[in-house]
Amino acid sequence: MKLLEDRIRKDGTVKEGNILKVDSFLNHQMDIELFNAMGEEFKRLFADRPINKILTIEASGIGIAAITAQHFNVPVVFAKKAQSVNLDGTMYVTKVESFTHKRTYDVIVSTKFLSSDDHVLIIDDFLANGCAVDGLIDLIRSAGATVEGVGIVIEKGFQTGGQLIRDKGIRVESLAIIESMDAKTGEIVFREQ
Repeated sequence: MKLLEDRIRKDGTVKEGNILKVDSFLNHQMDIELFNAMGEEFKRLFADRPINKILTIEASGIGIAAITAQHFNVPVVFAKKAQSVNLDGTMYVTKVESFTHKRTYDVIVSTKFLSSDDHVLIIDDFLANGCAVDGLIDLIRSAGATVEGVGIVIEKGFQTGGQLIRDKGIRVESLAIIESMDAKTGEIVFREQ
């Protein structure tokens, strides 16, 4: 998606450790016009799928998932990274390792929000090593629901996550795939799509 790639080039910052900082428009401050264009693109890419629910993980995926859900006219469920007093009943639980935070979380979704009747599109902001997406797939499968695909805003194509998920036979559509980035020069190279 050229609009997104242009914005990453303009406002993204490459940090040591394969970190791409895009907090001015994606995962801290959110550019809603850009989110709307991305939501439209996800709807176009997955228009052939019978999606009735969108699943993401807190926190950075929630904004883009919510805007995307408006285009599909379906609800969003977000997996929580911590048990809280307002969660009750039975839960689907899996473990997810965060690339950015370098820690492992128990990720939780109430059984009342995912069922075997659901056809789920996973939406997330980044795909690096694939741990978050893999965890969400595990939650969906625990519910007996169907994974209809994965929509990613930015995929780090030089890391293993995208291939890991695709090797499971799951359709992954990424709006921008980064082939390489250099913290010293700030250069970002995108994969032709």
